[in-house]
Amino acid sequence: MATFLYRLGRLSFRRRRVFVALWIALLAATGVAAATLSEPVDNSFRIPGTESQRAIDQLTEKFPEAAAGGATARIVFAAPDGRTLTDPQVKNAVSDVVAELRRAPQVAHVVDPYAAGAVNPTGTVGYAQVSYQVQFGDMTDAARDALRHAAAHGRDTGLTVEVGGDAVQDPAQTGATEVIGVGVAALVLLVTFGSLAAAGLPLLTAIIGIGIGIAGITALTAVVDVSSNATALALMIGLAVAIDYALFIVSRYQHELAAGRDLGEAAGRAVGTAGSAVVFAGLTVIISLAGLSVVGIPFLTQMGLAAAGTVAIAVLIALTLLPALLGIAGRRVLGRRARDPEAGSAPNRPTVGLRWARLVTRRPVTALLAAVVGLGVIAIPASDLRLALPDDGVAGPQTTQRKAYDLLSAGFGPGFNGPLLAVVDTTGSADAQATARQVADMIAGMPNVAAVSPAAVNAAGDTALLQVIPASGPTDEATSGLVTALRGRDLGTEVAVTGHTALQKDVSDRLTGALPPYLLLVIGLAVLLLTLVFRSVLVPVKATLGFLLTVAATFGAVVAVFQWGWLAEVVGVDQVGPTPSVIPIFLVGIVFGLAMDYQVFLVTRMREEYVHGAPAGQAVVNGFQHGARVVTAAAVIMMAVFVGFVPSHDMFIKTMGFALAVGVLIDALVVRMTIVPATMTLLGRAAWWLPGWLNRLLPAVDVEGDQLHHRLNPATTDASNEREPELTRA
Repeated sequence: MATFLYRLGRLSFRRRRVFVALWIALLAATGVAAATLSEPVDNSFRIPGTESQRAIDQLTEKFPEAAAGGATARIVFAAPDGRTLTDPQVKNAVSDVVAELRRAPQVAHVVDPYAAGAVNPTGTVGYAQVSYQVQFGDMTDAARDALRHAAAHGRDTGLTVEVGGDAVQDPAQTGATEVIGVGVAALVLLVTFGSLAAAGLPLLTAIIGIGIGIAGITALTAVVDVSSNATALALMIGLAVAIDYALFIVSRYQHELAAGRDLGEAAGRAVGTAGSAVVFAGLTVIISLAGLSVVGIPFLTQMGLAAAGTVAIAVLIALTLLPALLGIAGRRVLGRRARDPEAGSAPNRPTVGLRWARLVTRRPVTALLAAVVGLGVIAIPASDLRLALPDDGVAGPQTTQRKAYDLLSAGFGPGFNGPLLAVVDTTGSADAQATARQVADMIAGMPNVAAVSPAAVNAAGDTALLQVIPASGPTDEATSGLVTALRGRDLGTEVAVTGHTALQKDVSDRLTGALPPYLLLVIGLAVLLLTLVFRSVLVPVKATLGFLLTVAATFGAVVAVFQWGWLAEVVGVDQVGPTPSVIPIFLVGIVFGLAMDYQVFLVTRMREEYVHGAPAGQAVVNGFQHGARVVTAAAVIMMAVFVGFVPSHDMFIKTMGFALAVGVLIDALVVRMTIVPATMTLLGRAAWWLPGWLNRLLPAVDVEGDQLHHRLNPATTDASNEREPELTRA
C-alpha cells in the first residue's frame, strides 16, 4: 500500500499540470451536467413495507383527490374577543380566506371549516385544511406567497389567523454560517502550518472536491431519486473530511521537507505514509455511511450514499490532486522560518503535545479513570432520550406554526395536532358509506379516541377515509398505543392506519430492527480494517470501546440541550422537544467513521515509530508528539464546519450539526488524546499482539510504511524486524 501510494504521489508531483488539468476538467464536466440534467430533489418521506406507507400508497392510487402525498397547510382561525366564528361578519371573513386559498397555485383542495364541522363547540377556534398537488419542497414561491397573503388578508379583518403544516416550511438553504465555519478552518490551518500556501491547499482541494461531489449529486437527480437533505449532509461531511485529509498529508510533507528530502521525494513519502492512513480512514467513513442502506428507508440510503461518494472523492483528491498542487507551491508550503535559515531557529522546547503525552503516560490509570468517569457523567442525560418525528410543536414560540399548534390544542384538544388517518377498503360493499360509518362507530367507541370525522368516499366507491382524533397529543405514549390498538382490532374490513404518530411508530420500529445488523456490519468491517492496518487484536477493540463512550456522551449532550433546554439559547433552540427519530442511527454511523479517522491518524504514527525500532512506551510518546497537533487541528476544523450548520432552521440539520460537533470534540480531545495514550501505555507491547495464524491470513498492507522505509533506505536495519515476528507468533 505505502509503496504504491509513494509512486502515485511522485507521479502526481512530476505530472502536476496533467493531474490539475484532469481534476479541473472533471469539475467543469460535473458542473455542466448538474446545470443541464438536474431535476427537483425528492422530498418524500417513504418507509416501504410499513402499514403507514401502504395506506398512503392506497390513497394515492384510489383516492388521488385526498392528495395524501402532497404538502399540507392548516389555517387556524380564532374569533376576536367577545365574538364567535359563527357570527355572520366573522363567517364571511373566514369564507373569503377559504375562497382565496382555493384559487391559489398548486392547491388540490381546501376543506371549509363550516362544511367539515371544524369549529370547536364554543365557536372560538376553527381550521381549514389545505392540500397541495406537490410536496412541500416542490412548492413554487407563488404558492407560498399566496398562502401567506391569504392568512394576512384574514388578519386584516380582525381575525387571529395562524398557519401550520409542512407547506409553511421554507426549503433548507446553505447560509452564511457555513462560510464562517470555513473561515475558522482557514485560520486554524494558517496557525498550524505557518504558511498561507500550506493553509490554502486543504481549502482549495476541499472546495474542488465538494464542487465535484455536489454537482455530481445534482446531476444524478436526472436518473435517481435524491433526498432533499442529501446535499446538506454531503456538504457537511465532505467538507470536513476533505480538509482533514489534506491537512494530514500536508503536515507530513512539511515534516519530510524539514528532514532534508527534496520536493518530489517529500511528496512521495507524504502520500505513501500519511496517504495510507487517509485511505483507511476514508474507508471507515465510507463503510459507515454506505451501511445506512441496510435500514431500508430510501431517504436514509440516498443521504448515506451521497455523503459516502463525496468522501471517496475527498480521498482521491488528497492522493492525486494535492501532491500535484504541492509541486506547484514548492517550498512555499513551509513557514518563513523554515524557508529562511537566516531567520534563526526556534528554541528546542517540548511541544504541548509532548508534555501532555508524558503526563498521561506517567499516570495512565489516573488519566484513564478521569476520562471514563467524566464521559460517563456527560452521558447520564442519554437515559432520558426520547425520539419523535419533528412537528409544529417543536417550532419556536413566535412562529406561526407554533401559534397554530397551540390554538388547536386549546380549542380542540391535543389530539387535533396529530390526527390518525384510517383508510377503509370498501371493495365489494353494497353501500360504501354505510360500511365506513360502521367502522367509524367502532373506532369512536375505543379508548383514547376523542372524535372520528364523517367518512369521505372516493368516486369509485371502493375506498373511504376517516380522520381519527386521539384524546392525547401526537408524541404521547397513549397515542402510539391507540395506533397499535387500531391495527390489531377486527373492524370488519381491511383498514390501514397512517398519520404522524403512525409514521413515527413505524420509523421507530424499522430503525430499532435495523440498528443491530447495521452496527454488526459497520463495526465488523471497520474492526477488520483496523486489524489489517495495525496488525493487532487489542487496538481495534480499544478503538470500538472508545467510540461507544463517545456516542453515549454525545447523546447525553443532545438530550441536555434539545430536550432539557440546557444552553438552548446559546445553540439557538427555540423549543425543546424529542430528538428526531433518524438522528441516532445517523449519529452512530457518522461518529463511528470520524472516530476511526482520528484513531487511524494518531495510532498509525505510533505504529510507525514502533516498527522502526522505538520501545512500545516511547513509541506512544513519539507517535503522539507527531500526531497530536494535526489531530487537534483536524478536530477544531471539523467542529467549525459542523457548528456552521447549527443555526439552520431545519431541526434535523441543526441537531445533526450540534451532535457531530460535540462528538468530534469528545472523541478527538478526550478519547483519542487521553484514553488512547493511557491504554496504549498500559498495554505496552501487547497492544501490537496478533495471533500467528491471523498474521499469515491477513494481507500485508504496510500502512506504516515499513517496507517503503527499507526500500528507500536499504542500509537501515530496524530492531523492530526482530521483535515483530515474536509478537505475531505469541
